[in-house]
Amino acid sequence: MENLVFFSTGLISPRCTQKGAETPTGEEGIGSMDFESHYWIWDGVYYPHLFGGIMITVAFLGLSTSYFGGIGVPSLPYFLPDLGIFQKKKYGKKPVRVYMDGCFDLMHYGHANALRQAKALGDELVVGVVSDEEIIANKGPPVLSMEERVVLVSGLKWVDEVITNAPYEINENFMNCLFNDHKIDYIIHGDDPCLLPDGTDAYALAKKVGRYKQIKRTEGVSSTDIVGRILASMRSAEIEGDRNNASLPEQLPNMNNTPAEETGPKGGQVSHFLPTSRRIVQFSNGKGPGPDARVVYIDGAFDLFHAGHVEILKLARQHGDFLLVGLHNDQTVSEHRGTHPIMHLHERSLSVLACRYVDEVIIGAPWEVTKDMITTFNISLVVHGTVAETNNLLNGDVDPYAAPKSMGIFQIIDSPRNTTTASISKRIIANHDAYKKRNEKKAKSEKRYYEEKKFVFGD
Repeated sequence: MENLVFFSTGLISPRCTQKGAETPTGEEGIGSMDFESHYWIWDGVYYPHLFGGIMITVAFLGLSTSYFGGIGVPSLPYFLPDLGIFQKKKYGKKPVRVYMDGCFDLMHYGHANALRQAKALGDELVVGVVSDEEIIANKGPPVLSMEERVVLVSGLKWVDEVITNAPYEINENFMNCLFNDHKIDYIIHGDDPCLLPDGTDAYALAKKVGRYKQIKRTEGVSSTDIVGRILASMRSAEIEGDRNNASLPEQLPNMNNTPAEETGPKGGQVSHFLPTSRRIVQFSNGKGPGPDARVVYIDGAFDLFHAGHVEILKLARQHGDFLLVGLHNDQTVSEHRGTHPIMHLHERSLSVLACRYVDEVIIGAPWEVTKDMITTFNISLVVHGTVAETNNLLNGDVDPYAAPKSMGIFQIIDSPRNTTTASISKRIIANHDAYKKRNEKKAKSEKRYYEEKKFVFGD
């Protein structure tokens, strides 16, 4: 299987081969790579400290000349040129490149936060997207295709490069390829265990050679959890339909073995995400538009963030200098879509904020885009895509875009793909037996993780 690296500039690098790579093998080869890779890091840390030590010594001697009977000490300006080598080392150091991989199926804010933490451990982040075949062999069938998962990962603001069809296990050949071809310094993973079918650690080799770093897993969400929410929603909808028909047969089986107290409104599972202001700041760009910036506004639910969302946001951003995204609250989504959103407002806000094309979000934006809102945010253009969730409740409703239309600042843009939250949910529902089995397997390991969970400093 070929592995291509897609840079954010759209260029493709030479392939990275998993098997038969012309790289050193065995512990001797790995050891030499470890020394060569860390030498520049040692230089970058050692020389500035040495330089600082010399500066302090010179200052001390300069202040102490009266105690040494007039011993001459060269002045600082004459001494600095001799330290030019240290300054060059400091400013010419090689960037730290870190690698993190994953399936990234049903992309959520937990994935985004993991990659944000990984990027903070280095200067450049390379992300490996595990192949469909490897996911099937180790976890079960993926919901999203490789192409969709690559679009999602590439759309995150912290990602610099993407390697497609990465292996699930960091084997020796692939690790050598990372260290030699991609100049990776550290391999990153969360504090939750990643086990192969035989029970062994998928990152054991990286840990053995001392090139592994750990980050904190984001609480309250996982792809398994999201699949469970969709299956629970399907079960609730079936029961609701039976009630409306005035006939309720024997209770349907719980597709996710979810206790009743774990389900939320209209069948949506209760989210265990604990939103904090700090997390929003971490995801935010922290910059507002300039006084002359062309602000583009687009709104929606952006539920179950998918490749279609990334691509419509990219197109919207191309129409101006600053992209403002309005996120409707859960009640508004329920009223106008007829079903409760799978992800709640704060979860959806973080997913949108993580997108590299988004500058700022309005958390709980009004359904109607008013003139006052347009003035408040200095909006130059309001856009809307051609693809949206099916909505039979809009008939007779007030046009939410009446104001921007009357002002001549409204534009419809063609959605690049037909993907919707509903269409992705249908993929899971159509194969619910396979996903139920996959979830039951993963739910056990996740339960064990939370039972044994320990505090991890950082994040």
